[in-house]
This record gives sequence, structure tokens and C-alpha cells, in this order.
Amino acid sequence: MPLTTYWLEHAWLDTNVEPGVALDVSADGRIAAVRTGVEAPPPGAVVLRGLTIPGLANAHSHAFHRALRGTVQVGSGTFWTWREVMYDVAQRLTPDSYFALARAVYAEMALAGITAVGEFHYLHHAPGGTAYADPNAMGEALIAAAGEAGIRITLLDTAYLSSGFGAAPDRHQLRFSDGTAEAWAERVSALKERDGVRVGAAIHSVRAVPADQLATVARWAQDRQAPLHVHLSEQTAENDACLAAHGRTPTQLLADHGVLGARTTGVHNTHMTDADIALIGSTSTGTCMCPTTERDLADGIGPAVALQQAGSPLSLGSDSHAVIDLLEEARAMELNERLRTRTRGHWTAAALLRAATADGHAALGWADAGTLETGALADFTTIALDSVRTAGPVPRLAAETAVFAASAADVRHTVVGGRHVVRDGVHGSVPDAAQALADSIAALRG
Repeated sequence: MPLTTYWLEHAWLDTNVEPGVALDVSADGRIAAVRTGVEAPPPGAVVLRGLTIPGLANAHSHAFHRALRGTVQVGSGTFWTWREVMYDVAQRLTPDSYFALARAVYAEMALAGITAVGEFHYLHHAPGGTAYADPNAMGEALIAAAGEAGIRITLLDTAYLSSGFGAAPDRHQLRFSDGTAEAWAERVSALKERDGVRVGAAIHSVRAVPADQLATVARWAQDRQAPLHVHLSEQTAENDACLAAHGRTPTQLLADHGVLGARTTGVHNTHMTDADIALIGSTSTGTCMCPTTERDLADGIGPAVALQQAGSPLSLGSDSHAVIDLLEEARAMELNERLRTRTRGHWTAAALLRAATADGHAALGWADAGTLETGALADFTTIALDSVRTAGPVPRLAAETAVFAASAADVRHTVVGGRHVVRDGVHGSVPDAAQALADSIAALRG
């Protein structure tokens, strides 16, 4: 079986930075061997100069929110006024226009070193809630977009049934709703996994899925051993409404209905009681932090340290795509905690990189990705160490440099399944990603 050899000038091998590493990649897109101490590129090897790390996993994305960048920065407002602008964009999307936008967004992700995305997908139907001829047309558009952009996708097909604790969906939300969790399960069961594609489930929130239907979604994921994600305690208003409706916090309500567990990830987990944190940790439920969105929407700083100490694995997402930069998400998680506590050093650079790589992939059902190890999927990205942001530190500090100084602009190469998707900062199949973004977003303006 033919091998492709990549020679890495420097590589992060989980605990330390190693100079001169050769990765042999087999024809099936997996790492066949990792050889250290290779001082010069072997003949015929593909040379990657800089720091190569496992591919980054964007564990929480709403692709169409990328169209809001800039627009929602005018004036002030709240999460709830931001949501009205989001609804307006959602109403304009068709399967074709969503494909064009998502292809450009996923290309931007590849350019940022992201090799897998968890797409929290709730825009299912035509305006008014009428099903498309293919009821999964919008989801299939996202899958096709990720394929053309060259990244893996976990389509987290989302149950969104109510405008709040059993109330009927409002006019904006009709596109999101299947009516019942059983109808949601029937539709999503028609989606098929394929190369580069996982299908998971999501509960939009305890607001949007009535309590007596939560278990249906949880069982669907359990039966398939699929990832299950849920927006959780992002806003204090959600907590207050849940307490009023059920006398329980959202976390307690999810626990009551069998939603929590090792394949489940709570997104945000911002406003939690000590009992909530203990429940999340004791069930090994994951936590996906999205710091750039949480600060953009003034949501607050979640208790990530306490959650991890309780037993909750951490992952990272760009959520609303205020920026698409997983290095910034990792940095922001630590720096937010420094601001909150006025102390430094809550996570090492290695721990933050693990959240952005191995633990993020695990949260999306890609347990065989996110590490530079024999047998792992050959998904990796290379960060320049000679840019104006990264030049100067000694190479053994390259991980600290990447997390605390580099940005998505410093990504030079992205390889997915052994295939060179981004080479020297240029996307192979979407060579002008900026124009693709501009064109697809302009098409959505009224």
C-alpha cells in the first residue's frame, strides 16, 4: 500500500514539541507511523515548516450565523435582540443558498486549521414549516458543503419543537420544528453516515423541546451510540423560566429524562449551580465552551475549571462565528478565567490544545482523530512560527506560542485524511474563500 510521508519541522506530540518528525500516511488516510529524530526531510517527503498539531475540532457551529458578522455589532441590544436578526437571515435561506454559504464557511474553517466541525443544525424546513421534497435537504446541503470544503462533519440534527416550555413555535421557528420528537426521529433516521460524515442528535434547549419529549431524543442517540449535544444554561432567563415551569434547573431536568451521559455535551454551561456542576461531572457529560460568542453576546463566563475538575471533558466551538479561530477560543477560555479570578495559569497550553483537538473530536464522535499517533486519522494542521505574531520564542515553547500568540491567520497547512486541503495558506478547492463568503452573504440581503 503506497505511503505519503510528511516531514514536520516541529510537531506537538501531546506532551511536548519534537523537532524533525516524519509522519507516514497510508492510502486509507490514517497515520501508519510516527518517526521522531528525523533531522532532514526524507526524499520525496512533503515538508511542513512551523508547528504541526492535530487538526482542530470545532465542536459547535451554526454555519448560517456567519452571515451576521459585523451586522450584529451595530448598537447594543441583548442576546434576545440578536436572535431577531438571526431569525431574519434564517428565513432567507434555501438549500442552494445554504450550501453556498456553508461551503465558504467551512473553507474558512479549513483555513483556520479546523479539520472537523460539529454542525448544530436546526434549520430543517421551508419557510412556514413545509417539508422539502427531501425532508433532509438542508442537512444534505451542509454535508455536501463540508465535503467540498474538505473537512469532516458531524451533523448534529437538532430537535426544536417549541418557542418555550411547550408553547407553539412562533412564525420564525416554524422552519425549525418537526412537530414532535417522534417526527424528528423519523426524519433524522433517513440521514446516512458516509466517509467523512457522522450523524448525531441535538436538543436545542430545554425551552425548545418539551420535557416529556426529551427522552425520545436521548433514546435515538443511545440506540445509535451517537453524540448528543444541547444548549444548556446559556442565559439566566432560561434558568428562571425552567424553574418556574418545572421547579428544576435545566441540568436537573435533563438528568431526570436521561439526557446526561458520556456521549452528551452541554454547550455553554454558563450559569450553573454547584449541584448542576456536580451532576454534569458525575455523569461525564462534556462541556463545549464558545468564549468568543459568549463574550460577544454578553452571556457571561462559564465555570469551566469547576466543570472539568468535577469530571466534564472540555471542548471548544466558534458557535455564532463572531470569529472562526479555535486558537482564540482556547486562549479566551484561559484569559476569561484569569479576569474572573485574578489569577493565572488555570490550564497549560497542552491542556488547551487537547480541548481543541482530541477532546473536541471525541465530543463529535471522532475518537480516532485529534492525535498524531499511529492508527489515528491523518488530520493535522501547521502553524507558522515565523510570522509577526509568532517569531521570537524558542521552538520548545511552540505550543505556548500557538495558544497564546498565534491566530487563524498563522495557519499554513491543513491536511485531512492525508489530503492536503490547505497548502501555504491557500484552500485547494475554494481558492478565493473571502469572495465566496462575500458573494454568499450578499445573496441573503433583503
